[in-house]
Amino acid sequence: MIETTGEDRRFPPALAEVATVEFVYGDSAEVEGEGVDFMPYAEFEPAEETTQWVRAWTANHELDGGAGQDGSGGLAALWMARPGRPLAEQPVVFMGSEGESGLVAANLSDLLWVLADGFGPREAALHPDREPLPDPVLAEIAARHAVTPRRAAREIVLTARAEFPSFEEDLDELCR
Repeated sequence: MIETTGEDRRFPPALAEVATVEFVYGDSAEVEGEGVDFMPYAEFEPAEETTQWVRAWTANHELDGGAGQDGSGGLAALWMARPGRPLAEQPVVFMGSEGESGLVAANLSDLLWVLADGFGPREAALHPDREPLPDPVLAEIAARHAVTPRRAAREIVLTARAEFPSFEEDLDELCR
């Protein structure tokens, strides 16, 4: 992870549009335990707050560093794994409040399809085999903004894991 500043911290318009959608979870879901536990941000958190969060999560005070969080305080973030490439081309990861982590998508475009398939970052990273809960509003946003083809969330997660097979080990190495 690296801190991004200035032009690099422009919030992608597609994510700003996603932030206008209400995600249904918990008591509001049709079936208990279903839904999407995700509260997307309408803009990036200030770099100082992101840095503080990632340092607390890893206990590593040398790191710098979200796109949104879940109800427990877990964070969806961009993993700056492709040096020199734009934010939209960086993988999306989930870092949970209890130390759980996982890849969500290989890029922001694929994240849009994951959300359209009814998965939040937590669900995609930790439970990619669950039953999809497609969302037509998010599918419309993805259709307008995504530059990758529509695929099932499970396929997107498995593709990201194949591309970054050492993500969890790399993250563990950052922890103190």
